[in-house]
Amino acid sequence: MIPSSSSATKNPITTIAPQNPNLCLPTLRLSHFHLRPTQCSFQNQNPNIINTLAKPRTHLFGIITPSPVFPQKGNISRGYEEKRGFAQAGGQQMALLCGFGYWMQGFRCFPWLALNFHMANNLNLHPSLLQLVQYSANLPMVAKPLYGILSDAISIGGAHRIPYILIGVLMQVLSWGPLGFIPVAREALPTLLACVLLGNLGASITEVAKDALVAEYGQKHKKTGLQSYAFMASAVGGILGNLLGGCFLLKTPPQNMFIIFAFLLSIQLTISSTAREESLGLSQLSHHIFAKKSIWENIGKQLSGLKKALREESISCPLIWIVASIATVPALSGSIFCYQMQCLHLDPSVIGLSRVIGQLMLLSMSILYDRYWKEVPMRKLIGAMQFLYAASLLLDFVLVRQINLRHGIPNEVFVCCFSGLAETLAQFKLLPFSVLLASLCPKGFEGSLTSFLASALCLSSILGGFLGVGLASFMGITAGNYSNLPIVILIQFVAALLPLRWIQLVPSQPIVKKDRKKGVSKRTRKSRRIGRVVLGSIYVYRRERESETQR
Repeated sequence: MIPSSSSATKNPITTIAPQNPNLCLPTLRLSHFHLRPTQCSFQNQNPNIINTLAKPRTHLFGIITPSPVFPQKGNISRGYEEKRGFAQAGGQQMALLCGFGYWMQGFRCFPWLALNFHMANNLNLHPSLLQLVQYSANLPMVAKPLYGILSDAISIGGAHRIPYILIGVLMQVLSWGPLGFIPVAREALPTLLACVLLGNLGASITEVAKDALVAEYGQKHKKTGLQSYAFMASAVGGILGNLLGGCFLLKTPPQNMFIIFAFLLSIQLTISSTAREESLGLSQLSHHIFAKKSIWENIGKQLSGLKKALREESISCPLIWIVASIATVPALSGSIFCYQMQCLHLDPSVIGLSRVIGQLMLLSMSILYDRYWKEVPMRKLIGAMQFLYAASLLLDFVLVRQINLRHGIPNEVFVCCFSGLAETLAQFKLLPFSVLLASLCPKGFEGSLTSFLASALCLSSILGGFLGVGLASFMGITAGNYSNLPIVILIQFVAALLPLRWIQLVPSQPIVKKDRKKGVSKRTRKSRRIGRVVLGSIYVYRRERESETQR
């Protein structure tokens, strides 16, 4: 290209000076544009062939410019291969780190199934006390916003997510290990509750770091809907955990299952210790800025950013709905579990198989959501799921009143097929909200917002559990008296329908809108663009020249 001079920039008459004037356009006068002298891109080529590499410098009239100067071929291929290899390595590391992490999160039902049977059979806990222990153990998860703010504001070794995953996994190893190896830890209720609280504290820290890592990675690499894949991995872990848990309880004592889970946690600890956030491309400028400030300034910045995000109606309204829809429904998991064990005398394998079927349904629904249901309006989808969840609660009413036996369905078959449906729908209902809030999460506050969502969900679950304990105690449900349990289930059904009254808080638009552009192929659109830009430009130039010659 011929460099432009100062006189050329001031003169509206611009010259195009090709080496071969027979193949290019002659000198033109453009009265409305200031153009630099340029060499024709058609030189030494067939004039009947359009140079597809030439790109217009402006889209107004498609002015022809020469092809840009490219680096050497070797440098391009080497840089491309390096970039491609880096992306592949980061994706594989992310899949291994979070895939196995979410699988372990779902596999936590394996030791918890053993713990429930241990408390019911070996410790002979009251149904209400059993449920109280179950939901009290989740209290460390209420403080998830604190863990999220700390992971956003404070880096450990230059990283913000993986070190917290390591800390959480280590705390779980120190929790389930003593339950398996030390008899006093599992026989005395205070020490058992202390170990369970420590384990759930570590699990909550790990979950916060993983959720923030997934949200940050999805925004960084423009990958939406990673939460659905996390649900799939968790569902697969739940399937295997419940299936193996029911089989192991028939042959081994619960402490052996605690030891197995502690061994799997040590494997997760090893995998997480080998991962690096730099290979995932997650080093952000905000993190480097935070490093220059004090810890309290970083925490204050995260708190102010979290408050600002929660003031947005697009975030606060769906969050209020999902929290209220869980907190207003009394949970009866402890009473139903003890009824199945003490009155129906079901084997542990039957209860484990029922949860396996529930996790299979959750996995199938997660796949359907990722493939099709993300394009369904969110209010319509959530309303349907809430109604189905309320209806599925009546299945416990059918079981308690033994209506299934009147139709020739044994208790074992009914529990296997229908007992886990309500829990499955309750878990799946969280997936659209997780995807929505992850897509709306401000950059640099992934851990704060996702942990606040998880904490709010956990708090609402605890409130629902305590409400169920109070309702069961008020109705006189004990280990030997379940006569009022059908009435309590009907109250639970009515309470599950109440959230439909404020369903307007849920967004009516789908989370992912379907691209409906059809008809024209990519090659056809390219040809039309070339014809409009290049040939249209030549036509404009010819009209300008003819008008000047007529003058």
